[in-house]
Amino acid sequence: MIGGGPDSFIGAVHRNAAWLDGKFDLVAGAFSSSAEKSQQAGAQLGLDPNRVYDSYDELFEKEQKLPKNQRVEAVAIVTPNHVHADPAMKALENGMHVIIDKPLSFDLDEAKQLKKKVDETGLIFALTHSYTGYPMIKEARHQIAGGKFGGLRKIFVEYPQGWLSHSLEKEGNKQASWRTDPSRSGAGGAVGDIGTHAANLAEYVSGLKIERVCADLNTVVEGRNLDDDASALLRFEKGASGVLIATQVAAGEENDLKLRVFGEMGGLEWSHKDPNTLLIKMLDEPVHIYRTGTDYVADITKKNTRLPAGHPEGYLEAFANIYLAFGDAVQDYNRGALKEIKSYDFPTVEDGVRGMAFIKTMVESSNSNTKWTKFLL
Repeated sequence: MIGGGPDSFIGAVHRNAAWLDGKFDLVAGAFSSSAEKSQQAGAQLGLDPNRVYDSYDELFEKEQKLPKNQRVEAVAIVTPNHVHADPAMKALENGMHVIIDKPLSFDLDEAKQLKKKVDETGLIFALTHSYTGYPMIKEARHQIAGGKFGGLRKIFVEYPQGWLSHSLEKEGNKQASWRTDPSRSGAGGAVGDIGTHAANLAEYVSGLKIERVCADLNTVVEGRNLDDDASALLRFEKGASGVLIATQVAAGEENDLKLRVFGEMGGLEWSHKDPNTLLIKMLDEPVHIYRTGTDYVADITKKNTRLPAGHPEGYLEAFANIYLAFGDAVQDYNRGALKEIKSYDFPTVEDGVRGMAFIKTMVESSNSNTKWTKFLL
């Protein structure tokens, strides 16, 4: 693991998700830009001190000297955005598979360079758009792909949070500090942090790509250097339209990601507040309630479910589903039996490139006079 040291929220999430299904063991890491904090994290995790490194450059250098059956096989990168591309590139150059927190990189150019390197090496590269891992999100995607609702017409996705309603970055909050700093976060604030999740979820479930956006980015908290509130009208391929909202200043909200998709004959609704439920709404019919762990859901839904109906599964399990699929791909790679990468059903470097293009398109649209902006891949 690179990053994920003391005070890291997402590092612990990655570790727990990786451990859940027994696909991976954590054997080495460079957990902080501070050598002292990296050593501290390694000790807390019970790692061999000789494999707790002061920097990721040292990690790559020394791991390569170990016998192949002992060295690091895959790297989890959980650093702030501006320290994504360099360790990811070096991991690929050293023959290591990569799983990385979103967004993929600092900007679109870095993202494209990473995709080129992934294509060159043929190594496995996963991006943790964690919400795609929920069983009922798999069910929603399955039902849409099967044509249950006919041609899609309207897609609504919203992601309201309230935690940045005040200047936490000025109060020493580490998570707020780097997320609101353009030199570490990149061109997008809320649009990069949670807007990319919303856009990815809309594309994943609908099976449609965003082609144009008409965006409005807003900085609500005085003195903040990046947007903390974003909204957009969307145009998808095949004529569907949509609305996206991503805000971190909805005081009182926690993390209520919600998706609604409507076609000619009906639609569906999913909410992060009740992730084990999917509502199916057909024209002139009662609402149908689908639940995780039941016999009537699709095989792909069952594959991403661990417990019987009525036993709650949540964020860590959804996150772990990405690690599980990533692990399957790595194992097949080692056996020389790797299938088409899309068949493993985890977000890839291509999704990461689209995420960075989404941020760039939203920023340019918001700053433009014409507003409607073609997706800037």
